[in-house]
Amino acid sequence: MKDYIIEISNLYTSFFIDSQVITVISGLDLVIEKGKVFGLIGESGSGKTMTALSIMRLIPPPGKISGGKIFFEGKNLLSLTDKEMEDIRGNRIGMIFQEPMTALNPVIQIGEQISETLMVHKGLSRAKAKEQSMELLRKVGFDNPDKRYYQYPHQLSGGQRQRVLIAIAISCNPSLLIADEPTTALDVATEAHILLLLKEIMAHHNMSMLFITHNLNIMKRFGDTIGIMYAGRILEEAPVDDFFHEPLHPYSRGLIDSIFALRPDEKRLKVIPGFVPRLSELPEGCKFHPRCVYVMDRCKKEEPEFKNLGNGRWIRCYLF
Repeated sequence: MKDYIIEISNLYTSFFIDSQVITVISGLDLVIEKGKVFGLIGESGSGKTMTALSIMRLIPPPGKISGGKIFFEGKNLLSLTDKEMEDIRGNRIGMIFQEPMTALNPVIQIGEQISETLMVHKGLSRAKAKEQSMELLRKVGFDNPDKRYYQYPHQLSGGQRQRVLIAIAISCNPSLLIADEPTTALDVATEAHILLLLKEIMAHHNMSMLFITHNLNIMKRFGDTIGIMYAGRILEEAPVDDFFHEPLHPYSRGLIDSIFALRPDEKRLKVIPGFVPRLSELPEGCKFHPRCVYVMDRCKKEEPEFKNLGNGRWIRCYLF
């Protein structure tokens, strides 16, 4: 029997704006095995970051989680008090946020920002926290942590700031690490270093990871399970090797066909017709049907259920 670090069932997250309810996460089911990487893939606005913020219970107002359960290490995070959640956030669940310059405080030295996490969650003295912060900076690739400790975020490159966020996220040895687009603004060489660093950290600390990205190439090299998200729903889930060998959902096929690196036999770039719908103006039935080349009448009227095909494969499509 598989051992899961987190189990999300029937999750709904909505924003309540005037008299309108905009649902950004709709009936999400997602599980992550201990020690594994779950890659959540999707275009901008698909709900990937909102999934992460829902797990962390950091949905900004006027949004809120309106239904479902999130079990982490046997506890339903949605039933915990704010204080209980604060003890888990940054401690048992670490998160690498998407934008280092907004996630880091620009007027506080980076070493102090790492130390604060250790003092709050581990109860360390300032001296002990500083010592461990130095070690964390060394662990994430800084060869002169005694100097870096006293620098400010603006004095670091994008890759270095990302390493600081990783140091903060892993400082308390979390069992789950959420990485939200951790390599988006980085060059290819720095991206490779960050991914290698994350792999080493996972292996050393036996961490599980939710890796959020729009880059299928990264997941082909880095992930164990992949989930394709669209309009707040997962349309397909599969082991990574199975997914890239045989993507099932028309949206998944379209994503792979649109990437040269994944289709070296193709001479022309293929595109998915149409645009991602606004969450306030979703179509009836399958949310992908206006862009689907296989659309049937049923697709326009009824939304398909998330169906278990066996062997770790799930699909939301009437073709199956």
